[in-house]
Amino acid sequence: MSKDKEISANDFEPTEHLSDKHHMAIPWHDFFTNDNFTPAYEANLVERAAIVGRIGLMMLSYGTGAWRVRDSMNTVARTLKMTCSVDIGLVSLEYTCMDAHHSYTQAISLPSTSVNTTKLSQMERFIKEFDQNGSEMTIGEIHSRLEEIAHSKGNYAPYQVGLAAALACSAFVFLLGGGPVEMFCSFIGAGLGNYVRRKMIDHHITLFAGVAVAVAVACLSYLLALSLMQLTFNVSSRHEAGYIGAMLFIIPGFPFITSGLDISKLDMRSGLERMTYAIAIITVATLVGWIVALMVNLRPENFQALPLSALMLFLLRLPASFCGVFGFSIMFNSTPKMAAIAGCIGAIANTLRLELTDLTGIPAGAAAFLGALVAGLLASIVKRKIQYPQISITVPSIVIMVPGLYMYRAMYNIGLTSISVGTLWMTKALMIVVFLPMGLIAARILTDSKWRHNG
Repeated sequence: MSKDKEISANDFEPTEHLSDKHHMAIPWHDFFTNDNFTPAYEANLVERAAIVGRIGLMMLSYGTGAWRVRDSMNTVARTLKMTCSVDIGLVSLEYTCMDAHHSYTQAISLPSTSVNTTKLSQMERFIKEFDQNGSEMTIGEIHSRLEEIAHSKGNYAPYQVGLAAALACSAFVFLLGGGPVEMFCSFIGAGLGNYVRRKMIDHHITLFAGVAVAVAVACLSYLLALSLMQLTFNVSSRHEAGYIGAMLFIIPGFPFITSGLDISKLDMRSGLERMTYAIAIITVATLVGWIVALMVNLRPENFQALPLSALMLFLLRLPASFCGVFGFSIMFNSTPKMAAIAGCIGAIANTLRLELTDLTGIPAGAAAFLGALVAGLLASIVKRKIQYPQISITVPSIVIMVPGLYMYRAMYNIGLTSISVGTLWMTKALMIVVFLPMGLIAARILTDSKWRHNG
């Protein structure tokens, strides 16, 4: 086996237009010829390795975990008669492809990370097709398919993503104990906040600026909507407690959950980087929310008790959980059908979690574990009948269980130097956050033989 091959400038034709971006775009077309006759597995090592790297980077960019990225790269490498070893992070991967005589190593990265379940589903269908017929595909055909997926447009306009956040957060507020006033104001705040966030993402505004502005817009919009209702309908100022719900669309549930899944498979780099990313977003969001709350005198008080019987509360939790999960799924660019399936799973799993906590007194962390376990088991059944990526169904179905309210209250009280109260809320949040991925991990171990083994 030779050492890693160094590619000289003469090995490829010069690139006509180099990227002027800070994170330079990778000119994938420089790595392959337009030969649409020779099977890809007969191409040289550099061309075959470029296919593996591009597929891995695309999978990573759509939000899936390290295990699935590696599994996809391995599938392609086997078909192309190579061995692949890869180290995966949040926005970068370093990989080496080897055949009988040479090895080729690349380090490639993304400018940012996001979640796109529709493109993830398209990529998984492509990987499955490649596993079956890849030996007959040419280099040109493969890159053409990848270009088609990479440049496919999103399913929703910014206003639609804003409405999805509005629906999700208003449902979230009800599940936390809020009433119609809090739900309406959260609908307005979250809708406008996520609309602004989406517009800033479309203009490639840096992460922290987008998060800070979106949270500020959400909180101020909630206050404005509540003030108008006070003037019009003379509602109580106690309803201001629901402003936390207006900012819950910012909670990065997807990287939080996938970080736990990655760590469970010893993908420590990816897991820890995803966790750090999620914590960074939550820190910025809660600090901005706290500052805005202090400026306009909003307080995260307890919600007024709703005059609902246990049966009525149970019956309302089902559609509220469905709407919350459906809205979050749309924010992840899921198709309506995919979002509806996740919504149905989430309605069952989240309602079970809440009912267990209310009726049995089971600790919130244990209830979160059981809810996530049920979501994972249901998703595995659905996946056998409808070929969607399991992560695209399971993670949105339990994102609504992430305790954003607890996280905000922890930061709010710590900011006021009420350390004991803040630590209490932080501990409650941590217990739930730890148990959610554990529930999904248990479900995957029970239902997926590939996940069950280390080899």
